[in-house]
Amino acid sequence: MSAGAAGRDRAEIRPRASGLARRRGVSVVMVTLTCIAAAIAVVPLLVILGYLLKQGAGALSLDFFTSMPKPVGEEGGGMANAIVGTLMLLGIASMVGLPVGIGAGLYLAERRGTRLANLVRFLADVLNGLPSIVMGIFAWQFLVRPFGHFSALAGGAAIGAMMIPLVTRTTEEMVRTVPQSLREAALALGYPRWRTSLQIVLRTALGGIVTGVLVAVARVAGETAPLLFTAFGNSFWSTNLGQPIAALPLQIFTYAISPYDDWHELAWAGALVLIALVLVISLVARVVTRARHGGGHD
Repeated sequence: MSAGAAGRDRAEIRPRASGLARRRGVSVVMVTLTCIAAAIAVVPLLVILGYLLKQGAGALSLDFFTSMPKPVGEEGGGMANAIVGTLMLLGIASMVGLPVGIGAGLYLAERRGTRLANLVRFLADVLNGLPSIVMGIFAWQFLVRPFGHFSALAGGAAIGAMMIPLVTRTTEEMVRTVPQSLREAALALGYPRWRTSLQIVLRTALGGIVTGVLVAVARVAGETAPLLFTAFGNSFWSTNLGQPIAALPLQIFTYAISPYDDWHELAWAGALVLIALVLVISLVARVVTRARHGGGHD
């Protein structure tokens, strides 16, 4: 090889090496920035959990989960009525929101090109961003005012209505992941279209739909504004669906704005229990998602 050819090769290698070093440097910088962004996203949650543990862990005991609230001046007491009330409201909300949300999502996925589907999809996206207090005002106007009293049914219906757009959009996305070949095979075997949608498509997408349902339940579990206009709260033990009922968000709100230190401590404990409930639901959703995608094979 001549000296001129060797010089040209070295001249070509130097830009390539410098370009590779530059790309590696940019890659390191971008990875570092994404790690910092991930840490910043996690830090607020850790700070909230740490502060809740610091403020509320001392008030947690068996008495907190099994006793009723005590009058002002008496030590102890718990939020048994609020915990039961929250579970009842979530049950009512699920009965209201899940059938409508899953049915609407299935329709959107199976009839995605129709005008009605486009309209429903648009309205679901709008409702997802609707402030919860607006939903509470509408529920008060149509479910409380005509009957002249607050009730657990009105509260459950209000937060159930908030679940509908969330479940609708999640169900649609999960159903759209089902291969078209499954539909065609079922139709070729003589299944009517409605039966194909319910027994084949819906069952195939069930894991993802369950995940979306759990996320929606976790989303509405801590809502306070709609319940202020509907369930209202109750200081006594009540499981009457036609009467006001206690709930953790309402009890936390009442105790937090009070001037009593022992109530403040109970409010922190209630907030800790509420966020623990949301975390458990979210963890269950993660487990369902991992099972659906075969996450056990790491």
